[in-house]
Amino acid sequence: MKEVGLRSITKFCAEIYTLATMFFLATSAHAVIVRGTVTDPLGAVVIGARVQLIQGQQAIALGVTNVDGVFEIRSTAKGRFRLLTSAATFTPGIGKDFYGNVTEVVSQNVVLEIASVTEQVTVTATGIETPIQQTSAALSLVSYDAFLGRLGVIDPLRQAPGVQFVQQGQLGGVTSLFVRGGNSTANKVLIDGTTAEDVGGTFDFGTVTQTGIASAELYRGPNSVLYGSDAGASVVSFNTPRGESVKPVFVYTGEGGNFSTYRNQAEVSGTHQKLDYYAAFSRLNSSNALPLDEYHSVTEAANLGYALIPGVQARFTLRNGVSASGLPGAHDFFGISNNGKEADQDLYSGLTLESSSFGDRWHNLVRYGVTRKREQIYQYAYNGTPVDVFGFTEYFGNVVTIRGANGYSATGQTDFFGSNSNSSSNRDELFFQTDFAFSHHFTGLGSFRYEDERGSFVLPDYGENEKIERRNYEYTLQFQGDIKNRLFYSAGGAVEKNHLYGIAGTPRIGLAYIPVRISNGWFRGTKLRASAATGVQEPTLALEFQSLYKQVLESDPNAAADIAAYKIRQPTAQRSRSYDIGVDQNILGERLILKAGYFHNVFDRQLEGVDYHGLNEYFGIPTDIANPDGGIYEAYVNSLAFRAQGAEMEIQWQALKHLFVRGGYTYLDAVVKQSFASDAVAANEGAATTNPNLPGIAIGALSPLVGARPFRRPPHTGFFAAQYSVSKFSVGMTGSLASRSDDSTFLDFADLNGDNTLLLPNRDLDFGYAKLDAHASVAATRKLTLFTQLDNLLGQQHIGPIGYPALPFTARGGLTYRFGGE
Repeated sequence: MKEVGLRSITKFCAEIYTLATMFFLATSAHAVIVRGTVTDPLGAVVIGARVQLIQGQQAIALGVTNVDGVFEIRSTAKGRFRLLTSAATFTPGIGKDFYGNVTEVVSQNVVLEIASVTEQVTVTATGIETPIQQTSAALSLVSYDAFLGRLGVIDPLRQAPGVQFVQQGQLGGVTSLFVRGGNSTANKVLIDGTTAEDVGGTFDFGTVTQTGIASAELYRGPNSVLYGSDAGASVVSFNTPRGESVKPVFVYTGEGGNFSTYRNQAEVSGTHQKLDYYAAFSRLNSSNALPLDEYHSVTEAANLGYALIPGVQARFTLRNGVSASGLPGAHDFFGISNNGKEADQDLYSGLTLESSSFGDRWHNLVRYGVTRKREQIYQYAYNGTPVDVFGFTEYFGNVVTIRGANGYSATGQTDFFGSNSNSSSNRDELFFQTDFAFSHHFTGLGSFRYEDERGSFVLPDYGENEKIERRNYEYTLQFQGDIKNRLFYSAGGAVEKNHLYGIAGTPRIGLAYIPVRISNGWFRGTKLRASAATGVQEPTLALEFQSLYKQVLESDPNAAADIAAYKIRQPTAQRSRSYDIGVDQNILGERLILKAGYFHNVFDRQLEGVDYHGLNEYFGIPTDIANPDGGIYEAYVNSLAFRAQGAEMEIQWQALKHLFVRGGYTYLDAVVKQSFASDAVAANEGAATTNPNLPGIAIGALSPLVGARPFRRPPHTGFFAAQYSVSKFSVGMTGSLASRSDDSTFLDFADLNGDNTLLLPNRDLDFGYAKLDAHASVAATRKLTLFTQLDNLLGQQHIGPIGYPALPFTARGGLTYRFGGE
């Protein structure tokens, strides 16, 4: 009896177990499973964190992390989801939206912040999404809010240490970026991961509007390991917004202001099952404050993502900008505006396939990027006074007095030197990256980059029509990890095979150490960081065309023999190397953050123009080749070197619940160590280029002299921002500050008699400035927001380099109307 009863019970239990198993399997077969690990910014796991699966505005499932920080959530729903994560002593984290289908396993790791006042994740520094607390990089993250109310991207990027923007003119004028003393062509610029700068590194930030910009990262220092040529001084990465709302969202922005400035912008975004989408269009017009300086810009942006299969996503991005502006030139040198036009057409597009597998441990990415850029300069007419110069008619401006910040002045008339040109810079790029987390503390990354670069440079007035093509390859290997979530390291190297200068290696190493972990307390959170890196840069199109090798090849009938005899070679890689140390100190759980650092950069083998005297003396080129009468008057060679060291300081302070303050200061000590340029050679021989009205003062007309500062790098720069925000109202002020800097008028042999009377001494020639801006916004209704932007409150005219007056005080006002969405 007992045996029969026991058998019956056993059989019944087995049947129940079988039914339960079948039910569980059947349920799991129709469930989306979300797995991941919750960590703090230093990578330590968070135990007992609540992770909610959010769909729309409802929490549909819940998971709790175990002793390993791992969670798992199951749901029978499918569609777009987010994770809302919370834990004691941490700020609740809202993750990015993702698509989950039934029977699909989705990996979503979460990083919780302790009381973060800024965005905390970077991709630019390491190539992998990494909390900035774990990186050794000097990095500034610019959020979406910083671009609101702005017409372009220059002023938000000015709110970072170590940077100096120089705009030659007013709205839409050519704008260059100098980082930590490096050249303006030594910045790698990325738009959604696609290389955006011209062939050789030139990038005009003045033509980039804020339309379609979700955020930006500014990496200060060379990073050719990950990004190849042109990342010699910095990397600037822009990102386009992604659609997130389940229902479509439409946003219209319209504004207007003085100088006939107006802008209209429309955006649409959202998600639909596996698809997320964003598109934007804007038109900006302004007359500017100078005659013949009208500016307009049309921008189109798109970002489309689609979840192909579990763990694999495709994404297409597009940014197209068409702009045109007047060319008044250095108005203060002429007294009248030049009658010309510059037109730019810039297109950047990328198609990316991205996959994750093995529980998000193995990540692969392949991207095909396209860059198409064209610039045309038209000289409609020649204003000014016609003068016969050596049998040719030249046009001169009015009689003006040029005054420098150093107290020197010159009076005379300047030659306009206007001409037509047409240039293009095209690139097709294939990039592949694979990274694998061997453990929670060690990750390896490998990548391959192929570039097909093509360019042209046409000067019809001089009969010049040059075309080039370069095919470049780069291979990268990098490792990063940590030891006990305290010591974080990264080490890597790249080998680039450049079409022009051959093979170049670029190593990089970085360390970050956390002696005191972040917590809610006084001085709880200290990071020490150090890094050493190298960078390479290829020449711009114009410099390659004017290189010694190219000119000898095209103008010397015995080119092959002379190139071999005098060991003339293609321009070599322009090199940079950097050492960087710093400390980040958190106070009161990141309510107050202090950052300080020291950098030491060397830029050598830089290209510079050397005249025929220098070519004869330093390179042994005979006078029958290098001479001003039908030979080579000036050629570019790798003979310039300069050093730039300095200190950076930054503060971020959540002063009150609704008041946030930040600021920074940079000291830059930059000096030219070697130069064979004509002015430098003459200066060393005691017969430098001089202004006959200023005898005995050596002047670098086209480049700085040895021992002087590189042009347009002020030794003191700073910034600050204060923002007060409540639920429906926000007001703030920003400032960008710079001391005087060395420069040149570049007016050698340009006065009415073909002399140098319009040259001024280089030292402290450019004025210092304080650019102060203010903004305010109010949410009139749930859908309507009103805003105003006031720029250059002090009306300073010398924000640009000498000769280029800046926009005076400007005021704009507008509205943003949003409808749709959840």
